[in-house]
Amino acid sequence: MRRDDPIGIFDSGVGGLTVTSEVMKRLPGEDIIYFGDTGRYPYGSRSPEIVGKFALQDVGFLSGLGVKAVVVACNTASSVALDKLREKFPLPIMGVIEPGAKAAVRATRNGILGVIGTRATIKSGSYNQAIRRLNPGLRVIAKPCPLFVALAEEGWTQGKAVRLVAHKYLDPLKREGVDTLVLGCTHYPLLRGVIGEVMGDEVKLIDSAKETSKELKSLLEGEELLNPRKEGGNYRFLVTDNPDAFLEVGGKFLKGKLTGAELLEIGRLKGEGE
Repeated sequence: MRRDDPIGIFDSGVGGLTVTSEVMKRLPGEDIIYFGDTGRYPYGSRSPEIVGKFALQDVGFLSGLGVKAVVVACNTASSVALDKLREKFPLPIMGVIEPGAKAAVRATRNGILGVIGTRATIKSGSYNQAIRRLNPGLRVIAKPCPLFVALAEEGWTQGKAVRLVAHKYLDPLKREGVDTLVLGCTHYPLLRGVIGEVMGDEVKLIDSAKETSKELKSLLEGEELLNPRKEGGNYRFLVTDNPDAFLEVGGKFLKGKLTGAELLEIGRLKGEGE
């Protein structure tokens, strides 16, 4: 691995582009290869065994492209597969759970934290476990908010219907008195406005994508893999289905920086990392 090798980032679809956007801002000199497994999207509704298998294939593919580190920009895959990935591959691999958990623990004032995410992420209990490892005295209330993903991908980030859904999901958390809320899905930052409106100014929102970019920079510095180039990173995007739809939806995540996507046959992933 060399400093001028690219960073690999993967997700089951477009949600990981929120992480990519933050990495681009914080590390503008780094080359990035983004892999969206759109042909097998979503991971959030699949079993842990299948998600683990797909994640191994995804990292195996990126490793074959010569990346120097991998960001698992998928809360579901981070929840169920991160340890297996680190055991399998001899390169730095980080997820989005730990950075968000650390930031939430630092931010809370009353010790009551909320976490929202996909059903698979919430069912895994990964955020609860990560937070309690850092501070076992905190109370964690987790709630799945599956419709938020569809709303974000449609670009429906405001309006009466969006607010009704947000109130349905978030009012119970507000009644419990949470003062810190982790946006535990990479799609959710697109809905930050309406989430913040429903929760109120007194509740701190934790963007795992932003926190992940901070930890990635520290990781690369620690491994002496940070590209010394100050700007001008090159970006490559690969998907396993419908690149046109990826470009359309992804444009909401990466304004002006997503100009093309390559189609990768899913069959090329078979056996990768296994």
